This record gives sequence, C-alpha cells and structure tokens, in this order.
Amino acid sequence: MNHYETVFILNPVLSDEQIKETVKKYEDILVSKGAKMISKEDWGLKKLAYAIQHKKSGFYHLFEYTVDGDAINNLEVEFRRDERIMRYLTVKLDKHAIAWAEKRRNRNKKQKANA
Repeated sequence: MNHYETVFILNPVLSDEQIKETVKKYEDILVSKGAKMISKEDWGLKKLAYAIQHKKSGFYHLFEYTVDGDAINNLEVEFRRDERIMRYLTVKLDKHAIAWAEKRRNRNKKQKANA
C-alpha cells in the first residue's frame, strides 16, 4: 500500500450540493478499490493562476489516502471523463512528505479548535 495525495479542482459554477456529490463520488471510488482515507480537505473557492476552460477560479479539494497503485489509474480515468473536474494531480508521498502532511493536518486541527 502506497501513500498518496490527490488535489482536484472543481468547476466554480457548481452548487454546494453538486460539489458534495462529486467529492463523495470520488471518495467512494477510492474506498471501493480498498483505499484507506487519511484526510479530506476542502480548500474552498480559490483564484487560479491562469484561466482553465475560460474560468478564473475553482473549488479545490485534497484527499490523502493509502491504496495500491492500480486504483490510481481508475481514479484518474474517472477524473478525465468528468466535466466537473477542471484539473487534478495525484502524488505518491515519500516519508518526508508524509511527515509534512501530518504536521499540516495537526496545524489545521489546532486552527479549527481556536476558531
């Protein structure tokens, strides 16, 4: 089992319900392939560095999970087929990136607790 992070950008014209439905769809795809979800983060609506499909912003989401490498191919095929997904990136994490991701998760928990 390898440790991965996937960031994907959703079309900004989607409603909150459509965003939740899309995120749930991709989480279900991963779980059905045997993935163990470690973290899910909603980064919200962010301005893009350059226009994608004539859009200047998008909803960012991050999944951190462990799964066999075969499942990544299926996930990315689904991303390519879905018109709601503007861009995606999946990265296999090494031990240093895993430690950094854990620090980020802990920092986010503290910020939410203080808010």
